[in-house]
Amino acid sequence: MSPFPFDAVLFDCDGVLVDSEPLVARVLSEMLSERGWPLTQQQAAEVFLGKSVASLAGLIEERTGKPFTDAWLDAFRHQRNVALERDLTEIPGAPGAVRAIQSATGGRIACASGADLLKVRLQLDKIGILDAFAGQIFSGQDQPRTKPHPDVYLAAAAALGVDPTRCAVIEDTVTGATAGVAAGATVFGYSPGGQYHSTPEALRAAGAQVIFESMHDLPAVLATYAANATA
Repeated sequence: MSPFPFDAVLFDCDGVLVDSEPLVARVLSEMLSERGWPLTQQQAAEVFLGKSVASLAGLIEERTGKPFTDAWLDAFRHQRNVALERDLTEIPGAPGAVRAIQSATGGRIACASGADLLKVRLQLDKIGILDAFAGQIFSGQDQPRTKPHPDVYLAAAAALGVDPTRCAVIEDTVTGATAGVAAGATVFGYSPGGQYHSTPEALRAAGAQVIFESMHDLPAVLATYAANATA
């Protein structure tokens, strides 16, 4: 068996490991509509896909005509977390893929998300893979800049003691793919279809080198990357 072609694998969370985007879009549509910015769940998904709510504070203030306050953000996060605790499901195949890649890399995996750390931990715990990341969980909101800047991926690579150019990044949105490319990593774009993930064309335009449609396939896609790249 050929050696695994990456020193570490860095996973996004929302839309890659957990199917959280529809739930968050629903809460956002309800809360922002109440605040004066009428949005359907589908519209909320289009606006916020791959982005943190805090990073769009200025847009929210502009559209609602009301200040973006810590109190409102706390209320949003509370309602969001209630929905996630009640209804969150895994991306099919994601837990098995994480375990297989954890084994293939000798544990050199991390979760690097644009979401707040509490949300990321809640979600990983909900689908039973919090332990797989052994504390290697990072939030862009704890970095100087969040996605689409590379900071969270650079932090994750540094914590694992690996060169970011020897990392694979798993992303499903243009925002995240842009961050991975900027970090110097090889980006694998997960694009199973539907409005809660970026299209293959958009991911390729952002710099993703490989597009795949099923998390069940990811361990093999990663393991055979060098052969595919030179074929």
